[in-house]
Amino acid sequence: MASDDGVDSDRLSDLRTMDTLTQSLNRSSESFGKSIVNAFSRGVVEGKRFEDVLRSVGRSMTDSLLKTALKPLQTGLSNLIGAGMKSLTGLFSGGLASSGGSVSVAPFAEGGIVASPSYFPTGRGLGLMGERGAEAIMPLSRGPDGRLGVRAAGSGSARPLSVVVQVSTPDAESFRRSEAQISAAIARAVARGSRAL
Repeated sequence: MASDDGVDSDRLSDLRTMDTLTQSLNRSSESFGKSIVNAFSRGVVEGKRFEDVLRSVGRSMTDSLLKTALKPLQTGLSNLIGAGMKSLTGLFSGGLASSGGSVSVAPFAEGGIVASPSYFPTGRGLGLMGERGAEAIMPLSRGPDGRLGVRAAGSGSARPLSVVVQVSTPDAESFRRSEAQISAAIARAVARGSRAL
């Protein structure tokens, strides 16, 4: 039954959209008709040649059609600019730029995660992070070679690793047969131990 409600609400939404489009088309056609009638009546009253009247009608039709065609673009741009301005003013209203200073500042000197879209200042304007999901913030440090980069966890404090392996076999041939298996097992143990450091 719940799916019927969803279908009905979708149909109702589609009907409302169609009604809005029909009303917009009716307004456009009324405006178009008025512009043609006005052009003809001006031509008759002013005594213009029929060719001039047709030119005027053509210009009027072109103007009306162009305005109608560009209306969605105008609306889209207005919405985009409005949303951008709202975002920018949201950064400053009641925040750091106001006397109240109600925006909380989150320090990321030790790193962190940004889970939602967030704006930040850059040398060239405004930057956006987290727009496609969570992003990591990692502090940079200079390595011994002077290069700037992200330091891996645990680097600089690595402890020496010592592995002692004792193998007892009755003869050298059996050791040779198991040498590859023993080497692989040691490599896995060392890798596990290195991760735990």
